[in-house]
Amino acid sequence: MRRHMLKIIALALPLALGAGSALAADNFKIMAPANPGGGYDQTARGLGKAMQEAGVAGNITYENKGGAGGTIGLAQFTNSSKGDPNALIVVGAVMVGAIVQNKPPVTMANATPIARITAEYNAFVVPADSPIKTMKDVIDMLKKDPGSVKWGGGSKGSVDHVSVAMIARESGVDVAKANYVPFKGGGEATAAILGGHVTVGTSGWGELQEFITSGKMRAIGITAPTRLSGVNVPTLKEQGINVVIANWRGVYAPPGITPAQRASLTAAVTAASKSKSWTDLLAKNHWSSALLTGGEFDKFVDDEHAQMRDVMGKLGMI
Repeated sequence: MRRHMLKIIALALPLALGAGSALAADNFKIMAPANPGGGYDQTARGLGKAMQEAGVAGNITYENKGGAGGTIGLAQFTNSSKGDPNALIVVGAVMVGAIVQNKPPVTMANATPIARITAEYNAFVVPADSPIKTMKDVIDMLKKDPGSVKWGGGSKGSVDHVSVAMIARESGVDVAKANYVPFKGGGEATAAILGGHVTVGTSGWGELQEFITSGKMRAIGITAPTRLSGVNVPTLKEQGINVVIANWRGVYAPPGITPAQRASLTAAVTAASKSKSWTDLLAKNHWSSALLTGGEFDKFVDDEHAQMRDVMGKLGMI
């Protein structure tokens, strides 16, 4: 009887540990479809560290491939990693917006959904020596001459871009006249803000926090519904601008993996989301935990595409 039970356990163990056995391989890959320094990059590296801490991954390599809101990296990922159960790509609202606006040949439908993992709100910042003190100053400039305000942020169709369009609309300004300058990644956008090449910059709070706390940038607004805990920055709503929008990020696997491999990856990401390093990363960047998997995540992504098409259509962006 004991020998029989041991045999059953031996047969079941690889299935129960599917995530660990599949993901603890050397050369496990996570792609950030943006240049180094941005939210996609921070998410990729933070998740990799959390997966290692949770014991579901061994060595991990990271790759950055920026451009077109993440769709260039997505195309490379789906083509080069097809069928690889040891590969993930970070996706999110930025990518959804780029797909809706640009209609690329490769979309998220060509890859395998795994999980939504975070949500964060955008901050609006100016260089420390800027004469702009509040969002009201920006709105006054915008109403007088829309082209005089050069907004800097992520790719066209990103949450950054949509939030700027929403601000213009709420201020009674023609959205088409908003002077928005897209950058491939957080690093480029940050350099443009610090160099004074844009009037106002916007990105996720986590990407800009170190520059705000160090005094190199001044935050003048945030897209949250209420003030973030421990963050003394007024929301746009507080300043009479009825704009609330959140960025979310998640991960997809390549096309061609099996249902069992998808389940293993989902279990691995779920385990990583419970690790100390992951919860510490969320707290540090003021990200909200937003874990969603399986059919619920599939439906969420479909709904996000539909909602983004509706919002961007109304804003005249597509």
